[in-house]
Amino acid sequence: MIKELQQSIVTYWTQPVLTDYKAETYTYADVAQLITKLHILFKETGIQRGDRIALCGSNSSRWGIAFLATVSYGAVVVPILPDFLPEQIHHIVSHSETRLLFVTDHILKHLEPKQMTTLTGILRLTDYSVAYATSESNLSHVVEHLDDSWQKAYPQGLTPEKIQFQPEASPNDMMMINYTSGTTGFSKGVMLPYRSFDSNYEFAVKALGKKTVGCNILSILPMAHMYGLMFEFLYEFLSGCHTYFLTQLPTPQIVNEAFLTIKPRVVVAVPLIIEKIVRKKIMKRVMASKAFKLMQWPIVGYFVKRMVRAEVLKGFGGNMYECIVGGAALNQEVENFLHSFGFPITIGYGATECAPIITFSDWKSFAPGSCGRVVLNMEIKIDSSNPQTTPGEILARGKNVMLGYYKNPEVTAETLDADGWYHTGDLGIIDAKGNLFIKGRKKNMLLGPNGQNIYPEEIEDKLNSMLMVSESIVVQRNNRLEALIHPDYEEARELHLTDENISNIMQLNQNDLNVVLPAYEHIQAFHIQKEEFEKTPKRSIKRYLYK
Repeated sequence: MIKELQQSIVTYWTQPVLTDYKAETYTYADVAQLITKLHILFKETGIQRGDRIALCGSNSSRWGIAFLATVSYGAVVVPILPDFLPEQIHHIVSHSETRLLFVTDHILKHLEPKQMTTLTGILRLTDYSVAYATSESNLSHVVEHLDDSWQKAYPQGLTPEKIQFQPEASPNDMMMINYTSGTTGFSKGVMLPYRSFDSNYEFAVKALGKKTVGCNILSILPMAHMYGLMFEFLYEFLSGCHTYFLTQLPTPQIVNEAFLTIKPRVVVAVPLIIEKIVRKKIMKRVMASKAFKLMQWPIVGYFVKRMVRAEVLKGFGGNMYECIVGGAALNQEVENFLHSFGFPITIGYGATECAPIITFSDWKSFAPGSCGRVVLNMEIKIDSSNPQTTPGEILARGKNVMLGYYKNPEVTAETLDADGWYHTGDLGIIDAKGNLFIKGRKKNMLLGPNGQNIYPEEIEDKLNSMLMVSESIVVQRNNRLEALIHPDYEEARELHLTDENISNIMQLNQNDLNVVLPAYEHIQAFHIQKEEFEKTPKRSIKRYLYK
């Protein structure tokens, strides 16, 4: 990873690489200069190889540069999701024994530096200025004279041949501690070695290489989460791509505007973003058109599908090779709609513990409803008597898999078995061609009245496709299945619907849903959820809050 990082800077020296959308752009040379300045700062403040450096803030070029400076110095990076509460940030910084924290001002104002006892200082992510330094630290002095120190180190300026990062690390050396957001409220520090990143990069080059080298990418997902970090930033940086950071909440309107401006070659997203864009901006318009009705006709339908596909691709900038969805299941109705006219969408599967990828297939070979096939350097199996028909826990093994959980040997032993298999906690089946189909989370599985396995995610997928439903959770209360439903209030306002109207629609939805479900999966009651469900940064519902 470090060798490739150094080589990419040398190869693409004059090219633009990072842009804060509608703001500043950095070339590879600009990035190299800031990395070398931070290396001097680390050295002169006593940061050693293996020391922890944490980053906490929204996506930005300066976040990315601080990340690259940390790993290329040989320190261990600790990305912290900006959505975490101050007490969670305090805990992560102290638990990881972080020495230096980069943070944005809007987060910094809620923190108590003295509660993070391992810190020697805090730097602002916006300009790397000092926000806090302990009395025994020389951080303020180093930053004040950093330009002079850099000029002394590079009196003739920085040129590509002068770039020299740390010696290549051992594959099993720890590169990152990534604290999971999860849906259980329990944050674990995932220890990821260099081999995990090397293997993910090797996979991405094989899967996407020639299609994406030098292209534009829009970064939507939080870089403190492995999915966004690996496939919207690191792979792109190493491949000569130009990444644009949205730097604000990715609403459908803002994302659509950015797509049209940036024209990304690959779109990486979580289901919630794609579903909102497709449902709000595309699905109703296309399905109401005369063209959509003609898609089923022989011969004519082929040309109509091409026309619809081209029109929808325009909404994504018109240059997209593939849309890759991960992090959760995509709604089946939305997926079927997109597949109906050949939209280039594919769904991958992974986990923070695998940095993150486990399965993937290019859209041209993707089996609808699946999560693709096992990727390079990995193997999977289903803990089931019949993996093709009987769901069981998905186990993964290979170069991508973590070292374990930091300071948590008990949970590590529960998750990584003696043979090196990572127990994902997800349930699935594998077909004869090796395609993985996810059924749900093991901990979410419910038992029916006669011991039947009930996967609430499958019921929710059907419910979320019904009239006026924005999102839902199916829970079991007093041996009854009940649905918590957050209606689509935006559409309700457009249609001037009252709360009573909405309740009546949900009752009809419940009746219609039960018709297509086996008796043991029938919904016995529903409850209107006025506010959106609380979510993790990758937009999964925090189910534990709604039991």
